[in-house]
Amino acid sequence: MTPRVHGGTDALGPVRWDFSSNANACGPCPEALRAVQNADATRYPDPSYTRLRAALAALHRVAPARVLLLASASEGIQRLTAWRARAGDQRFWTPEHAYGDYAHAATAWGMQRVRAPQEAQLAWLCDPGSPLGQGESPEAVRTLLDSSRSRTVVLDRAYAPLRLAGASALSPAQLDRVWQLWSPNKALGLTGVRAAYALAPRGAEAELPTLEALAPSWPIGAHGEAMLLAWTQDAVQRWVIQSRQTLADWTQALRACLTRHGWTCAASDTAYLCARPPQTIDAAALRARGIRLRDARSFGLPGWWRLSAQPPEALAALDQALDHLKQEAVR
Repeated sequence: MTPRVHGGTDALGPVRWDFSSNANACGPCPEALRAVQNADATRYPDPSYTRLRAALAALHRVAPARVLLLASASEGIQRLTAWRARAGDQRFWTPEHAYGDYAHAATAWGMQRVRAPQEAQLAWLCDPGSPLGQGESPEAVRTLLDSSRSRTVVLDRAYAPLRLAGASALSPAQLDRVWQLWSPNKALGLTGVRAAYALAPRGAEAELPTLEALAPSWPIGAHGEAMLLAWTQDAVQRWVIQSRQTLADWTQALRACLTRHGWTCAASDTAYLCARPPQTIDAAALRARGIRLRDARSFGLPGWWRLSAQPPEALAALDQALDHLKQEAVR
């Protein structure tokens, strides 16, 4: 079974300076946080989520029948995989360096991983991806969307709202041919609120009843519903857009800091990046100083670490900690 490894809070609890999570470090979004805090948790949400479904459809300019509500992106990965496994799919593909939950869900259902995208029946894309923050390969996209083969392609768009440069590898017409998985809690800086949704490909509306039958009743609670409704508001969308300039400045400062300490930084279109230190990093020592990074080993990048852009005070703490580690190494 492929293990699940994540950034953010772990069994040791939160840290003061968390570079391991890809959540928007400008957050939480004030309007979205207020909506969550004001949610009425004394009552069940509408079991059909009629208002929420309509609001999300309007945001994306699609029919409400194309909106699939999910307890979280991770739950959506599990449910979409279960749906395809029950339909008889046996082979899956992911990019070489990708989020581990895709493979975990597939192997839990007995699927076999294939190296070539054209061999897959179920394929996962993430644009921009994690951990590298880069766009998907246009060649892989063309191969997966080859109309001569029937396969299910899911595009994880968790980090699309946080893209700082470049553009999606998928054209608008290609986006209409894939399942689009959205988890706004990252862009809003509210990762503790679990709620997400998917947009079905154009013409695949008939698949939604089967996918909804695989979910429990009320997959999204009152707080998740409030967050997703806030996500559809113009003011919240403006806040996300405005946060990107701050994130761009913080990302530039992060690169400069790491380069100064001799780290090699990979290219990225997002507010997170992978970097390789000049010597082995003592993660426990950093943790003792209130700093956590994301080991990229589980992404297939041993020796590399994923870091997200953080406010100046967090970067100053990282700068001091790296200086301290260098001093300890020469003693």
